[in-house]
Amino acid sequence: QVQLVESGGGLVQAGGSLTLSCAASGRTFSIYAMSWFRQAPGKEREFVAGIRWSDGITYYADSVKGRFTISRDNAKNTVYLQMNSLKPDDTAVYYCAAGRNRGITLPNPSEYNYWGQGTQVTVSS
Repeated sequence: QVQLVESGGGLVQAGGSLTLSCAASGRTFSIYAMSWFRQAPGKEREFVAGIRWSDGITYYADSVKGRFTISRDNAKNTVYLQMNSLKPDDTAVYYCAAGRNRGITLPNPSEYNYWGQGTQVTVSS
């Protein structure tokens, strides 16, 4: 089993920045990739960014490219999401997810094995 704990959410004005953290514990050696998803009220959960644990290759949703950066610290088993130039549309609960499968399709939430509890990000206009 792998446990994921997110932190760093909060309230920020449009144009501001926040950094989310996701600390993994347990059988972390089994993780192939980790990603961030978000879910706004009344909307489906959507992929934000992902990173392959072994080589650090990253993937982003078009809506956040150039504004968000995902990174990892292998020694700390932690993934970060640096969010800049935040917009009110970025308001959502942000979830960290981890997948074991080497063939994982990163944007597909059903392919992840572990999820964090979520952290609220609110961007005011």
